[in-house]
Amino acid sequence: MTATTTAARDHARSQAGRHDVPMPVVPASAWPNPPVDAADMVWAETVPGGRYTSKVLARGTRLRLTDLDGRGCAHLMLWRADAPWERLNVADTVKVPWQAYLGVDHPLLDDQGRVLATIVADTSGRHDALCGTTTAAANTARYGDGSVHSGAPAGRELLTLAALKHGLGPRDVAPTVSFFHGVRIADDGSAIATGNAGPGASVELLLHLPLIVAVANTAHPLDESPTFDTTTIELLAWRAPADLADLAARAPGIGPEYDRAHRNTEDVHTAALPTEGVAR
Repeated sequence: MTATTTAARDHARSQAGRHDVPMPVVPASAWPNPPVDAADMVWAETVPGGRYTSKVLARGTRLRLTDLDGRGCAHLMLWRADAPWERLNVADTVKVPWQAYLGVDHPLLDDQGRVLATIVADTSGRHDALCGTTTAAANTARYGDGSVHSGAPAGRELLTLAALKHGLGPRDVAPTVSFFHGVRIADDGSAIATGNAGPGASVELLLHLPLIVAVANTAHPLDESPTFDTTTIELLAWRAPADLADLAARAPGIGPEYDRAHRNTEDVHTAALPTEGVAR
């Protein structure tokens, strides 16, 4: 079928318009049954277990992650698209709000006291901001191989590939948060996995700044299964400036720490705006 360049070209062209499950829909407005007006869709993709993806998203974008089959684990890394040296800081994300467990209204912070994104909806309740993602060494010890082209690729290696696509490198891949595989801390200080909530659970983020969003869908470090069983997640994103305005209006009521971080974010956003012809 592809023995010659002409045959290869003809085969490639014959695939036009076809959509395989593990791939983005381009344009996102072509996604079947979008959650909002199709014209507002900016990202629509399914990510199988052991795969990764990334996208640059604008301020005021709402991102929904869904655990389709109940065994997904979305390891999330964020960088400011306009200042990528500012990135998700998990230590501040749990320290500043005085809360280690992620849920609705929890901010995802950088190390400058700014909110990169806020969790605005959650039907899972099974997340983790303590353990980070997996490494090649740990996955090799557990599954026999943790390299990116293996059957059990590690999260750090996948996120490094995502970073490289945006001019970043291994040093830019900081500790992550994980969605859909919960962890709780016991009285003796040990980390206890609470697993997934089941098929169809979702979590939604609202972006406060333009961000590079990277997601690796791979097993959690505390996954109790002896085999690599991670299943597909779905990513849908759409423009939602009104949602961001509503969140800003209630920021003081979320808590003083959140309100201060939100004001820090608005300050840097406003300072970077041109002086004329700008729609906020």
